[in-house]
Amino acid sequence: MNINILGIESSCDDTSAAVISDGILLSNVIAGQKVHENYGGVVPELASRAHQENIVPVVAEAIRQAGISKNDISAIAFTRGPGLLGSLLVGTSFAKGLSMALGIPLVDVNHLHAHVLAHFIKKSENDPVPQFPFICLLVSGGNSQIVLARSYCDMEILGKTIDDAAGEAFDKCAKVMGLPYPGGPHIDRLAAMGDAKRFRFSKPRIPGLDYSFSGLKTSFLYTLRDELKTDPEFIEKNKADLAASLQSIIIEILMDKLEKAVKIHPEVKSIAIGGGVSANSGMRKAVESFCQKNGLKAWIPERAFTTDNAAMVAIAGYFKYLNQDFCPLSSPPYSRVTI
Repeated sequence: MNINILGIESSCDDTSAAVISDGILLSNVIAGQKVHENYGGVVPELASRAHQENIVPVVAEAIRQAGISKNDISAIAFTRGPGLLGSLLVGTSFAKGLSMALGIPLVDVNHLHAHVLAHFIKKSENDPVPQFPFICLLVSGGNSQIVLARSYCDMEILGKTIDDAAGEAFDKCAKVMGLPYPGGPHIDRLAAMGDAKRFRFSKPRIPGLDYSFSGLKTSFLYTLRDELKTDPEFIEKNKADLAASLQSIIIEILMDKLEKAVKIHPEVKSIAIGGGVSANSGMRKAVESFCQKNGLKAWIPERAFTTDNAAMVAIAGYFKYLNQDFCPLSSPPYSRVTI
């Protein structure tokens, strides 16, 4: 009998459901929330309301596309945290209700854990997957971490941001430039047309493998403020170069720490990236180039699996299901947690 895992993701502003059968992806449905574009960022209350509207049709469509019925589902995997608590409550409550109605187990999934395991999403039996151990550079709007993955359930954070995340730096700096939300993709697009050496922004000096991006954001803001005093059209005239220079320094900061982590762990032969920022074309090229120079295998996810999606939740839940690692109905969601 097939093991069919229904995954549910609702940690931020994307409502997603996916079905994985015996480790193979059958469906992955995502409903975004454009309402936040009007505010330049995610509004938690609006996000939770949109999740309530989207959760039923999204789950129904994921089951339909998978070609199964709800009675074929073996277990329900859901994102328990971290994330926006109101959003998580919608997904958690729905998962619990469906679990009780169908009489099947519930599997709670750590959102960051799921991003790392996104590399194990397979569309066919022969799709390659990473070998343990490997290092994953997990970079998103809310997190920036270097994770050593020893197995599906054994992961260690080697370094993390002490303040802001890289994705937040992209979005906040883009907002200052007058770009729409989310700003990361717009920075990526403009950077392809700009001179990455035109501007130089402050680079943090943080010991060890930890990151910091608050100083970079301040440096970027002050540069714009000073230049706008003499030329009100400065941003418009230099958008591409500003984007390219910003993207370059963020990638440089991320790669410097990754290189140090690889030196500390010579047993690692593969490098993976995950999270929303792993969709950035400059980031992807930098990791591929680094791995080629150092004889390492690079694992670059499909862009569909870089942002929040239920396929990664379902595959993480699948591995926990195999270990009979289930979640009691009394378990509440959590807004903050590490790997």
